[in-house]
Amino acid sequence: MFEFDSLSEQKAKLKVVGVGGAGGNAVTRMITSGMQGVDFIAINTDAQDLDNNPSEQKIQVGKNLTKGLGAGANSTVGREAIEAD
Repeated sequence: MFEFDSLSEQKAKLKVVGVGGAGGNAVTRMITSGMQGVDFIAINTDAQDLDNNPSEQKIQVGKNLTKGLGAGANSTVGREAIEAD
């Protein structure tokens, strides 16, 4: 006879990753709207922006490259920040 895992063990594990200022804003909006059952992760070069983000998991990238500031919407700087870490 077949045995199935309990329903709680079968639930999908969802993660939403917000990258940069716009991604962080999207994650913040989802959290403040009450979305549940999702792990939220914010990734940014901007330390202040990360401090203000309500995500439980936060990752700062490019600390040495941007000195904790944003990438200025420059995708090249953002890519270099990710690659540096």
